[in-house]
Amino acid sequence: MKLTTVLLSVSIAVAAFSFSKPASANDQLALSLCEYIAADDKNRIRKALKTARLKMRNIYDGVQCNGNNLLRHAIASNASDAGEYIVKSIPKSALEDGKDLAWAEANHGGSPLIAVIKERAGL
Repeated sequence: MKLTTVLLSVSIAVAAFSFSKPASANDQLALSLCEYIAADDKNRIRKALKTARLKMRNIYDGVQCNGNNLLRHAIASNASDAGEYIVKSIPKSALEDGKDLAWAEANHGGSPLIAVIKERAGL
């Protein structure tokens, strides 16, 4: 009877540790994407996403850089190539609410990404 109890306890402990989520890989990817956007390096963004087997449209809502989403971070960093890549990679519906466009016009009126956002969103 004691052996069964010990085995059950050990298996529960192993299972608890086996399913703990390693956050470091996701945090590192997010940090790398933020750095690549700030450096306006579209190719490294694409490579990082491909290596991680992810698509921009799938991570766009979940990654924040300095409190901004990826597109706002690109606009604030004056990263036109990276920003254009982001605009073309995310679903059109993510731009149709106009929040990012309004933010860009209010804070960075001279950004070349404003025209790209308007074109993609159909505004």
